[in-house]
Amino acid sequence: MKSINERLSEIKVVPVIAISDPAKAVKLAEVLSENGLPCAEVTFRTEHAALAIKNMREAYPDMLIGAGTVLTTEQVDEAIDAGVDFIVSPGFNPTTVKYCQQRKVTIVPGVNSPSLVEQAMEMGLRTLKFFPAEPSGGAAMLKAMTAVYPVKFMPTGGVNPKNVKDYLAIPSVLACGGTWMVPNQLIEDGNWEELAQLVREVASVIS
Repeated sequence: MKSINERLSEIKVVPVIAISDPAKAVKLAEVLSENGLPCAEVTFRTEHAALAIKNMREAYPDMLIGAGTVLTTEQVDEAIDAGVDFIVSPGFNPTTVKYCQQRKVTIVPGVNSPSLVEQAMEMGLRTLKFFPAEPSGGAAMLKAMTAVYPVKFMPTGGVNPKNVKDYLAIPSVLACGGTWMVPNQLIEDGNWEELAQLVREVASVIS
């Protein structure tokens, strides 16, 4: 079985999703899976994130699914119960990290400075989210950190079609997180064909 890092490095771009209606989750998973991005980071910024994850997992058991914007141990439990493969947090919270380690689920916490990278490494982590990527110095900042630290990164925050290749060209970058191919309004409107087109465009750029 492939590791999460191996699967992320193959997919290259992780759609970061805020979904309000869990009933639309299965169709969204279908659009992503059938158009070249069989992965989703479903953020806990909406009330029904856990149910959306559960619906995706039941319909697409082989899809790589993460829970994003996880801020509490309670949300970790909800995400695990829903069937996630990994947890993502916007910042580095030692309490959340320790709890994920106790629950034996992969966590990719957010960092944007050398000090935070070292704190994460001290806890045994070697895969980190660089967030918010663009406001924190972009690809140039990430290159500077990767020259020093033996860590893999998933930059998220300001990544878009114009700069995604710059990030992916950095050897330590496993994948980028992005929202541009999964706009909230298109999901809410059920505009699946336009979403499919955006996903295909991303898949073609990174292939």
